[in-house]
Amino acid sequence: MNSLARTAHFLSFPAALRPLIAARWYATQTGLGASGATPQPRRRAVTAFNDDGRVAWGDLSPREKASRTTQQTFNFGMMIIGAILTGGVAYVMYTEVFSLDSKTAHFNRAVDQIKNDTRCTDLLGNRKKITAYGEPNMSKWATARPIASRIEKDRRGVEHLKMHFNVEGPLNKGVVNIHMTKGPSDDEFVYKYLALDVKGHQRIYLENADATVDSPAKNKTKLFGISWR
Repeated sequence: MNSLARTAHFLSFPAALRPLIAARWYATQTGLGASGATPQPRRRAVTAFNDDGRVAWGDLSPREKASRTTQQTFNFGMMIIGAILTGGVAYVMYTEVFSLDSKTAHFNRAVDQIKNDTRCTDLLGNRKKITAYGEPNMSKWATARPIASRIEKDRRGVEHLKMHFNVEGPLNKGVVNIHMTKGPSDDEFVYKYLALDVKGHQRIYLENADATVDSPAKNKTKLFGISWR
């Protein structure tokens, strides 16, 4: 409808109704009384299970803020626990396996000494065929044989490492016994004795501190706290 036709149509109404008709036309043209904006979709409520961090903190309701705080606290706690467990595993691996003063390192060095001593190979057989292993496991499915060892500290603060394991060669098998000590001011363990026992034969001492206290041999070269012949 053009302006002239609209004006003629407006004038056709009684004078008393013209203000109401004009107000209605104005509201229609300007959008008054009706929503002129497209309604926004309502967002999904944020919970601890679906919170991906996309909703800004300021747009969260108090309940949603509490949910996000709980989730973040839980995640942070799990990270701390994971870091502690990782550090614990690393510490155990270092002290038990990789450290020069670990039980595994002492075991390996003792086995090398057994294989390199002619008195031992005379009883056990070819050094290349000598094997060393720990205690038999009660479970028939278990293949690992743990090395029996313990560390004790006496009243003077001296640590005593005691260990024993089995050795077996083509001729015989025996048991190796180790006793090492480390004083409060020492950096590493040193041998008190290292001995091989083969049934029916006299004990062979590869290291015996008590027998060498007054011996000139105490000036032997030491490496990693072990006296090498």
